[in-house]
Amino acid sequence: MSATNPVTVPMLDLKAQFAQIKDEIMRPVGEIFEKQAFILGPAVADMEEELARYLGVGHTVGVASGTDALLLSLMALGIGPGDEVITTPFTFFATAGSIMRTGAKPVFVDIDPDTYNIDPKALEALLEGENKPAKAKAIIPVHLFGQPADMDEIMELAGKHGLYVVEDAAQAISCAYPSRIAGKDIMIGGIGTTGCFSFFPSKNLGGAGDGGLISTNNDELAAKLRSMRTHGSHPQEKYRHLYLGGNFRLDALQAVVVSAKLPHLDSWSQGRRENAEHYNRLFKDSGLLDKELVSTPFRKWPECERSHIYNQYVIRAKDRDGVMAALKQAKVGCAIYYPIPMHLLECFASLGGKKGDLPQAEKAAAEVLAIPVYPELTTEQKERVVEVISEFYA
Repeated sequence: MSATNPVTVPMLDLKAQFAQIKDEIMRPVGEIFEKQAFILGPAVADMEEELARYLGVGHTVGVASGTDALLLSLMALGIGPGDEVITTPFTFFATAGSIMRTGAKPVFVDIDPDTYNIDPKALEALLEGENKPAKAKAIIPVHLFGQPADMDEIMELAGKHGLYVVEDAAQAISCAYPSRIAGKDIMIGGIGTTGCFSFFPSKNLGGAGDGGLISTNNDELAAKLRSMRTHGSHPQEKYRHLYLGGNFRLDALQAVVVSAKLPHLDSWSQGRRENAEHYNRLFKDSGLLDKELVSTPFRKWPECERSHIYNQYVIRAKDRDGVMAALKQAKVGCAIYYPIPMHLLECFASLGGKKGDLPQAEKAAAEVLAIPVYPELTTEQKERVVEVISEFYA
Protein backbone atom coordinates (compact mmCIF):
# COMPACT_ATOMS: atom_id res chain seq x y z
CA MET A 1 0.00 0.00 0.00
CA SER A 2 1.10 3.54 -0.56
CA ALA A 3 2.28 5.43 2.53
CA THR A 4 0.86 8.63 1.06
CA ASN A 5 -2.48 7.05 0.19
CA PRO A 6 -3.22 4.38 2.83
CA VAL A 7 -6.15 2.04 2.53
CA THR A 8 -9.33 3.21 4.26
CA VAL A 9 -11.53 0.64 5.95
CA PRO A 10 -15.18 1.39 6.81
CA MET A 11 -16.74 -0.38 9.77
CA LEU A 12 -19.36 -1.75 7.41
CA ASP A 13 -19.86 -1.43 3.67
CA LEU A 14 -23.42 -2.31 2.72
CA LYS A 15 -22.93 -0.78 -0.73
CA ALA A 16 -20.49 -3.57 -1.59
CA GLN A 17 -23.09 -6.17 -0.61
CA PHE A 18 -25.91 -4.42 -2.48
CA ALA A 19 -23.85 -4.15 -5.69
CA GLN A 20 -23.67 -7.94 -5.88
CA ILE A 21 -27.39 -8.60 -5.43
CA LYS A 22 -29.05 -5.39 -6.66
CA ASP A 23 -31.25 -7.05 -9.29
CA GLU A 24 -32.32 -9.81 -6.87
CA ILE A 25 -33.57 -7.17 -4.45
CA MET A 26 -35.01 -4.52 -6.73
CA ARG A 27 -37.16 -6.93 -8.75
CA PRO A 28 -39.36 -8.09 -5.83
CA VAL A 29 -39.34 -4.59 -4.35
CA GLY A 30 -40.74 -3.30 -7.64
CA GLU A 31 -43.41 -6.00 -7.56
CA ILE A 32 -44.55 -4.83 -4.11
CA PHE A 33 -45.01 -1.31 -5.48
CA GLU A 34 -46.86 -2.66 -8.52
CA LYS A 35 -49.24 -4.58 -6.25
CA GLN A 36 -49.45 -1.77 -3.65
CA ALA A 37 -49.61 -4.49 -0.96
CA PHE A 38 -47.35 -3.15 1.77
CA ILE A 39 -48.60 -4.58 5.08
CA LEU A 40 -48.14 -8.28 5.95
CA GLY A 41 -49.69 -10.37 3.14
CA PRO A 42 -48.13 -13.12 0.99
CA ALA A 43 -44.63 -11.61 0.97
CA VAL A 44 -44.41 -11.78 4.76
CA ALA A 45 -46.01 -15.23 4.89
CA ASP A 46 -43.52 -16.55 2.32
CA MET A 47 -40.58 -15.09 4.24
CA GLU A 48 -41.87 -16.62 7.48
CA GLU A 49 -42.14 -20.04 5.84
CA GLU A 50 -38.63 -19.78 4.37
CA LEU A 51 -37.10 -18.80 7.69
CA ALA A 52 -39.00 -21.47 9.63
CA ARG A 53 -37.43 -24.07 7.32
CA TYR A 54 -34.02 -22.46 7.58
CA LEU A 55 -34.09 -22.29 11.38
CA GLY A 56 -35.68 -25.71 11.75
CA VAL A 57 -38.58 -24.42 13.85
CA GLY A 58 -42.33 -24.87 13.72
CA HIS A 59 -43.22 -21.22 13.31
CA THR A 60 -41.79 -17.79 12.66
CA VAL A 61 -43.67 -14.51 13.07
CA GLY A 62 -42.46 -11.39 11.28
CA VAL A 63 -42.50 -8.22 13.38
CA ALA A 64 -41.46 -4.59 13.01
CA SER A 65 -38.05 -4.83 14.72
CA GLY A 66 -35.81 -6.95 16.88
CA THR A 67 -36.91 -4.84 19.83
CA ASP A 68 -40.55 -5.63 19.08
CA ALA A 69 -39.64 -9.33 18.86
CA LEU A 70 -38.40 -9.19 22.46
CA LEU A 71 -41.26 -7.05 23.72
CA LEU A 72 -43.98 -9.07 22.00
CA SER A 73 -42.48 -12.36 23.23
CA LEU A 74 -42.60 -11.12 26.81
CA MET A 75 -46.14 -9.76 26.41
CA ALA A 76 -47.41 -13.00 24.88
CA LEU A 77 -45.90 -14.98 27.77
CA GLY A 78 -47.89 -12.84 30.19
CA ILE A 79 -44.91 -11.10 31.74
CA GLY A 80 -45.77 -7.78 33.34
CA PRO A 81 -45.75 -5.64 36.49
CA GLY A 82 -44.37 -7.43 39.54
CA ASP A 83 -42.50 -10.05 37.50
CA GLU A 84 -38.74 -10.39 37.15
CA VAL A 85 -36.72 -11.37 34.08
CA ILE A 86 -33.10 -12.46 34.35
CA THR A 87 -30.66 -11.31 31.70
CA THR A 88 -27.15 -10.07 30.99
CA PRO A 89 -25.96 -6.51 31.63
CA PHE A 90 -23.63 -6.64 28.62
CA THR A 91 -25.97 -6.23 25.67
CA PHE A 92 -27.79 -3.72 23.51
CA PHE A 93 -30.32 -1.60 25.38
CA ALA A 94 -33.37 -3.31 23.85
CA THR A 95 -32.80 -6.49 25.86
CA ALA A 96 -33.30 -4.79 29.23
CA GLY A 97 -35.50 -2.00 27.88
CA SER A 98 -38.09 -4.49 26.65
CA ILE A 99 -38.32 -6.01 30.10
CA MET A 100 -38.93 -2.62 31.69
CA ARG A 101 -41.54 -1.71 29.07
CA THR A 102 -43.71 -4.63 30.22
CA GLY A 103 -43.54 -3.32 33.78
CA ALA A 104 -41.32 -6.21 34.85
CA LYS A 105 -37.92 -5.83 36.53
CA PRO A 106 -34.61 -6.87 34.92
CA VAL A 107 -32.32 -8.91 37.15
CA PHE A 108 -28.77 -8.84 35.83
CA VAL A 109 -26.29 -11.73 35.98
CA ASP A 110 -22.63 -11.24 35.17
CA ILE A 111 -20.98 -12.54 32.01
CA ASP A 112 -18.40 -15.16 31.10
CA PRO A 113 -15.31 -13.03 30.35
CA ASP A 114 -14.34 -15.26 27.43
CA THR A 115 -17.62 -15.37 25.49
CA TYR A 116 -19.26 -12.18 26.87
CA ASN A 117 -22.46 -14.19 27.25
CA ILE A 118 -24.37 -14.74 30.49
CA ASP A 119 -22.35 -16.93 32.86
CA PRO A 120 -24.27 -20.16 33.63
CA LYS A 121 -22.44 -20.57 36.94
CA ALA A 122 -23.46 -17.08 38.02
CA LEU A 123 -27.00 -17.81 36.86
CA GLU A 124 -27.07 -21.01 38.91
CA ALA A 125 -25.71 -19.20 41.94
CA LEU A 126 -28.49 -16.60 41.64
CA LEU A 127 -31.31 -19.09 41.15
CA GLU A 128 -30.17 -21.43 43.91
CA GLY A 129 -28.78 -18.89 46.36
CA GLU A 130 -30.25 -16.91 49.23
CA ASN A 131 -31.04 -13.94 46.98
CA LYS A 132 -33.02 -15.88 44.39
CA PRO A 133 -35.47 -13.53 42.62
CA ALA A 134 -38.78 -14.68 44.03
CA LYS A 135 -40.85 -13.40 41.12
CA ALA A 136 -38.66 -14.52 38.23
CA LYS A 137 -40.67 -15.64 35.20
CA ALA A 138 -38.10 -15.82 32.38
CA ILE A 139 -34.47 -15.71 31.31
CA ILE A 140 -33.25 -13.77 28.28
CA PRO A 141 -29.86 -15.13 27.21
CA VAL A 142 -28.17 -13.04 24.52
CA HIS A 143 -26.11 -14.75 21.82
CA LEU A 144 -23.72 -11.83 21.75
CA PHE A 145 -21.59 -10.99 18.71
CA GLY A 146 -22.87 -14.14 16.96
CA GLN A 147 -21.78 -16.82 19.45
CA PRO A 148 -24.34 -18.89 21.37
CA ALA A 149 -24.86 -18.64 25.08
CA ASP A 150 -24.47 -21.93 27.02
CA MET A 151 -27.99 -23.05 26.20
CA ASP A 152 -27.88 -26.58 27.67
CA GLU A 153 -27.03 -25.22 31.11
CA ILE A 154 -29.53 -22.37 30.76
CA MET A 155 -32.36 -24.65 29.63
CA GLU A 156 -31.68 -27.10 32.47
CA LEU A 157 -31.82 -24.29 35.03
CA ALA A 158 -34.94 -22.82 33.41
CA GLY A 159 -36.66 -26.19 33.48
CA LYS A 160 -35.72 -26.76 37.12
CA HIS A 161 -37.08 -23.38 38.18
CA GLY A 162 -40.08 -23.14 35.85
CA LEU A 163 -38.83 -20.22 33.74
CA TYR A 164 -39.47 -19.28 30.13
CA VAL A 165 -36.40 -18.77 27.93
CA VAL A 166 -36.51 -15.96 25.37
CA GLU A 167 -33.43 -16.11 23.14
CA ASP A 168 -32.10 -12.72 22.09
CA ALA A 169 -30.67 -13.84 18.76
CA ALA A 170 -30.52 -10.39 17.15
CA GLN A 171 -26.82 -10.89 16.32
CA ALA A 172 -26.89 -14.63 15.74
CA ILE A 173 -29.00 -15.63 12.75
CA SER A 174 -27.46 -18.66 10.98
CA CYS A 175 -25.58 -19.58 14.17
CA ALA A 176 -25.87 -23.10 15.63
CA TYR A 177 -25.37 -24.49 19.12
CA PRO A 178 -23.81 -27.95 19.67
CA SER A 179 -26.32 -29.27 22.18
CA ARG A 180 -25.18 -32.03 24.52
CA ILE A 181 -28.80 -32.66 25.53
CA ALA A 182 -30.07 -33.03 21.94
CA GLY A 183 -26.91 -34.74 20.74
CA LYS A 184 -26.75 -32.52 17.66
CA ASP A 185 -26.27 -28.96 16.48
CA ILE A 186 -29.41 -26.85 16.82
CA MET A 187 -29.96 -23.55 15.08
CA ILE A 188 -30.15 -20.61 17.45
CA GLY A 189 -33.74 -19.51 17.90
CA GLY A 190 -34.98 -23.10 18.06
CA ILE A 191 -33.98 -23.89 21.64
CA GLY A 192 -35.86 -21.54 23.97
CA THR A 193 -39.55 -20.72 24.29
CA THR A 194 -39.05 -18.08 21.60
CA GLY A 195 -36.13 -16.74 19.57
CA CYS A 196 -35.91 -13.04 18.70
CA PHE A 197 -34.13 -11.83 15.57
CA SER A 198 -33.39 -8.43 14.08
CA PHE A 199 -33.29 -7.43 10.42
CA PHE A 200 -31.65 -4.07 11.12
CA PRO A 201 -29.57 -3.31 8.00
CA SER A 202 -26.20 -3.90 9.69
CA LYS A 203 -27.11 -7.44 10.78
CA ASN A 204 -25.83 -10.50 8.92
CA LEU A 205 -29.31 -10.80 7.41
CA GLY A 206 -30.43 -7.19 7.18
CA GLY A 207 -33.44 -5.56 5.62
CA ALA A 208 -33.83 -2.12 4.10
CA GLY A 209 -34.93 -0.60 7.40
CA ASP A 210 -36.28 -1.97 10.66
CA GLY A 211 -37.62 -5.50 10.85
CA GLY A 212 -37.59 -8.52 13.12
CA LEU A 213 -38.74 -12.08 13.64
CA ILE A 214 -39.92 -14.36 16.42
CA SER A 215 -39.36 -18.10 16.21
CA THR A 216 -41.12 -20.76 18.29
CA ASN A 217 -42.05 -24.42 18.29
CA ASN A 218 -45.22 -23.81 20.31
CA ASP A 219 -48.33 -23.80 18.10
CA GLU A 220 -50.58 -21.94 20.54
CA LEU A 221 -47.95 -19.33 21.30
CA ALA A 222 -47.37 -18.75 17.56
CA ALA A 223 -51.09 -18.09 17.04
CA LYS A 224 -51.12 -15.68 19.97
CA LEU A 225 -48.04 -13.84 18.66
CA ARG A 226 -49.66 -13.43 15.22
CA SER A 227 -52.79 -12.02 16.83
CA MET A 228 -50.93 -9.70 19.18
CA ARG A 229 -48.77 -8.22 16.43
CA THR A 230 -51.98 -6.73 14.98
CA HIS A 231 -53.49 -5.34 18.19
CA GLY A 232 -54.63 -8.77 19.38
CA SER A 233 -57.05 -9.13 16.51
CA HIS A 234 -59.16 -12.20 15.77
CA PRO A 235 -57.81 -14.13 12.75
CA GLN A 236 -61.20 -14.17 10.97
CA GLU A 237 -63.35 -11.44 12.49
CA LYS A 238 -62.35 -7.86 11.77
CA TYR A 239 -62.47 -5.45 14.72
CA ARG A 240 -62.77 -8.28 17.22
CA HIS A 241 -59.76 -8.31 19.56
CA LEU A 242 -58.67 -11.24 21.69
CA TYR A 243 -55.66 -9.74 23.45
CA LEU A 244 -54.14 -6.39 24.26
CA GLY A 245 -51.42 -6.36 21.62
CA GLY A 246 -49.92 -3.62 19.49
CA ASN A 247 -48.84 -2.62 16.02
CA PHE A 248 -45.87 -4.94 15.62
CA ARG A 249 -46.41 -5.84 11.94
CA LEU A 250 -43.60 -6.41 9.46
CA ASP A 251 -43.82 -4.53 6.15
CA ALA A 252 -43.90 -6.52 2.93
CA LEU A 253 -40.98 -4.45 1.57
CA GLN A 254 -38.75 -5.65 4.38
CA ALA A 255 -39.91 -9.22 3.90
CA VAL A 256 -38.99 -9.38 0.20
CA VAL A 257 -35.55 -7.88 0.89
CA VAL A 258 -34.91 -10.47 3.59
CA SER A 259 -36.16 -13.26 1.32
CA ALA A 260 -33.85 -12.09 -1.46
CA LYS A 261 -30.87 -12.05 0.87
CA LEU A 262 -31.56 -15.35 2.65
CA PRO A 263 -29.96 -17.60 -0.03
CA HIS A 264 -26.70 -15.68 0.48
CA LEU A 265 -26.69 -15.81 4.27
CA ASP A 266 -24.59 -18.95 4.69
CA SER A 267 -21.87 -17.69 2.36
CA TRP A 268 -21.84 -14.31 4.10
CA SER A 269 -21.52 -15.98 7.50
CA GLN A 270 -18.70 -18.15 6.17
CA GLY A 271 -17.01 -15.02 4.83
CA ARG A 272 -17.11 -13.49 8.29
CA ARG A 273 -15.63 -16.65 9.82
CA GLU A 274 -12.83 -16.64 7.27
CA ASN A 275 -12.11 -12.97 7.96
CA ALA A 276 -12.04 -13.70 11.68
CA GLU A 277 -9.54 -16.53 11.16
CA HIS A 278 -7.40 -14.24 9.01
CA TYR A 279 -7.45 -11.58 11.74
CA ASN A 280 -6.46 -14.23 14.29
CA ARG A 281 -3.38 -15.10 12.22
CA LEU A 282 -2.49 -11.46 11.61
CA PHE A 283 -2.70 -10.59 15.31
CA LYS A 284 -0.65 -13.65 16.22
CA ASP A 285 2.04 -12.76 13.69
CA SER A 286 2.07 -9.16 14.92
CA GLY A 287 3.31 -10.18 18.36
CA LEU A 288 0.51 -8.25 20.06
CA LEU A 289 -0.97 -11.39 21.57
CA ASP A 290 2.33 -12.53 23.11
CA LYS A 291 2.82 -9.05 24.58
CA GLU A 292 -0.72 -9.22 26.00
CA LEU A 293 -1.61 -5.93 24.37
CA VAL A 294 -4.52 -7.40 22.45
CA SER A 295 -6.63 -10.54 22.81
CA THR A 296 -8.73 -11.94 19.98
CA PRO A 297 -12.25 -13.41 20.24
CA PHE A 298 -12.61 -16.71 22.05
CA ARG A 299 -14.50 -19.36 20.11
CA LYS A 300 -15.98 -21.84 22.57
CA TRP A 301 -17.08 -24.56 20.15
CA PRO A 302 -14.66 -24.58 17.20
CA GLU A 303 -15.68 -28.12 16.29
CA CYS A 304 -19.11 -26.78 15.29
CA GLU A 305 -18.65 -24.79 12.08
CA ARG A 306 -21.70 -22.59 12.66
CA SER A 307 -20.96 -21.92 16.35
CA HIS A 308 -19.81 -18.37 15.64
CA ILE A 309 -20.87 -16.01 12.85
CA TYR A 310 -18.92 -12.92 13.98
CA ASN A 311 -21.69 -10.38 13.72
CA GLN A 312 -18.88 -8.41 15.36
CA TYR A 313 -15.19 -9.26 15.65
CA VAL A 314 -14.37 -7.94 19.10
CA ILE A 315 -10.88 -7.63 20.54
CA ARG A 316 -9.80 -6.61 24.01
CA ALA A 317 -7.11 -3.94 23.93
CA LYS A 318 -4.83 -2.24 26.45
CA ASP A 319 -5.58 1.48 26.30
CA ARG A 320 -8.67 0.71 24.23
CA ASP A 321 -9.61 4.35 23.81
CA GLY A 322 -6.14 5.17 22.50
CA VAL A 323 -6.36 2.36 19.95
CA MET A 324 -9.80 3.56 18.86
CA ALA A 325 -8.51 7.11 18.37
CA ALA A 326 -5.59 5.83 16.28
CA LEU A 327 -7.90 3.76 14.08
CA LYS A 328 -10.26 6.67 13.51
CA GLN A 329 -7.32 8.95 12.70
CA ALA A 330 -6.24 6.39 10.09
CA LYS A 331 -9.79 6.23 8.65
CA VAL A 332 -10.29 2.69 9.87
CA GLY A 333 -13.73 1.92 11.25
CA CYS A 334 -14.22 0.64 14.78
CA ALA A 335 -16.90 0.70 17.46
CA ILE A 336 -17.48 -0.16 21.11
CA TYR A 337 -20.14 -2.76 21.84
CA TYR A 338 -20.95 -1.77 24.63
CA PRO A 339 -19.39 1.09 26.61
CA ILE A 340 -21.80 1.09 29.57
CA PRO A 341 -23.29 -2.06 31.14
CA MET A 342 -27.04 -1.97 31.60
CA HIS A 343 -26.93 -1.82 35.40
CA LEU A 344 -24.99 1.47 35.25
CA LEU A 345 -27.28 3.30 32.81
CA GLU A 346 -29.16 6.30 34.18
CA CYS A 347 -32.54 5.00 33.05
CA PHE A 348 -32.09 1.89 35.21
CA ALA A 349 -31.00 3.81 38.32
CA SER A 350 -34.19 2.74 40.10
CA LEU A 351 -32.85 -0.83 40.10
CA GLY A 352 -30.03 0.23 42.43
CA GLY A 353 -27.09 -0.96 40.35
CA LYS A 354 -23.65 0.41 41.19
CA LYS A 355 -20.06 0.05 40.06
CA GLY A 356 -18.52 -3.19 41.22
CA ASP A 357 -21.77 -5.17 41.17
CA LEU A 358 -20.98 -7.01 37.92
CA PRO A 359 -17.19 -6.83 37.51
CA GLN A 360 -16.80 -8.92 34.37
CA ALA A 361 -19.33 -6.85 32.42
CA GLU A 362 -17.74 -3.64 33.67
CA LYS A 363 -14.24 -4.81 32.71
CA ALA A 364 -15.40 -5.84 29.24
CA ALA A 365 -17.07 -2.46 28.72
CA ALA A 366 -13.72 -0.75 29.40
CA GLU A 367 -11.65 -2.99 27.10
CA VAL A 368 -13.64 -4.24 24.08
CA LEU A 369 -13.33 -2.86 20.57
CA ALA A 370 -15.00 -4.13 17.41
CA ILE A 371 -13.15 -3.90 14.10
CA PRO A 372 -14.51 -4.43 10.56
CA VAL A 373 -15.34 -8.04 9.69
CA TYR A 374 -17.97 -7.82 6.93
CA PRO A 375 -17.60 -10.48 4.19
CA GLU A 376 -16.45 -8.13 1.43
CA LEU A 377 -13.30 -6.98 3.28
CA THR A 378 -10.14 -7.34 1.22
CA THR A 379 -6.88 -8.83 2.43
CA GLU A 380 -5.29 -5.41 2.13
CA GLN A 381 -7.97 -3.86 4.33
CA LYS A 382 -7.56 -6.47 7.08
CA GLU A 383 -3.81 -6.04 7.01
CA ARG A 384 -4.27 -2.28 7.30
CA VAL A 385 -6.44 -2.67 10.42
CA VAL A 386 -3.81 -4.74 12.21
CA GLU A 387 -1.02 -2.50 10.93
CA VAL A 388 -2.59 0.60 12.50
CA ILE A 389 -3.09 -1.17 15.82
CA SER A 390 0.49 -2.44 15.77
CA GLU A 391 1.80 1.05 15.02
CA PHE A 392 -0.11 2.44 17.98
CA TYR A 393 1.72 0.09 20.36
CA ALA A 394 5.14 0.46 18.69
